[in-house]
Amino acid sequence: MRFHILTLFPEIMEGYFSASVMARAIKKRLIDYNLINIRNFAEDKHKTCDDYPYGGGAGMVLKPEPMAMALDSIDADKLRTIYPTPGGKLFSQEYAEKLAEEKELIIICGRYEGIDQRIIDLYVDDEISLGDYILSSGEIAALVIVDVVSRLIEGVINRDSLEEESFSNGILEYPHYTRPVEFRGLRVPDILLSGHHAEIEKWRLKQGLEKTMKNRPDLLQSGRISDRVERILREFEHNGGKNGAD
Repeated sequence: MRFHILTLFPEIMEGYFSASVMARAIKKRLIDYNLINIRNFAEDKHKTCDDYPYGGGAGMVLKPEPMAMALDSIDADKLRTIYPTPGGKLFSQEYAEKLAEEKELIIICGRYEGIDQRIIDLYVDDEISLGDYILSSGEIAALVIVDVVSRLIEGVINRDSLEEESFSNGILEYPHYTRPVEFRGLRVPDILLSGHHAEIEKWRLKQGLEKTMKNRPDLLQSGRISDRVERILREFEHNGGKNGAD
């Protein structure tokens, strides 16, 4: 997977690609990236990339000319182009899985009040929102998308880890414990020390379901929960919301 990222501040992105999981993925040639400084395509001596919005209003808007030239330099018309914006479709694990099927992605990092609508009309395939809040930096939003998508690429993350994560079976992930067995009066649940793997798996599913019901009940209406989780949900409801494995 190759990411082309258009940004006014490429230095924000560099640290992410040079450390931890991403650095290893790049070394193994599973991931590649191309940071494109939009300012390099501004033709005036001040490298101006923004201007006041027509119709008035606060803030500035990224100009279309430098952005278009930057996009043309990487043949954007042939690649899937993404623009993170609060006005886009909500990003999700399912959405990320579809993006991970691409060999290359272009991500436009917005700033200020956003980018000229004509760039969206001419180039953008996906307007993506990370949630109902506003970020000052399109770079941060771009990195979230890169992180979520790249860890779905074969070999970047252990496949077993991916299958047990939140949203993988339609619910949130179960709680985790490590050594010591007791910490400040709180013990690791006995089931996790039992060695009974089938019972541990069932306990984890129930814990994940209970957490989902508490924090994200909307996920249970999404239609993405597995048949096994649905059976446990019915059992959970039959017991009046009590987790029989506690």
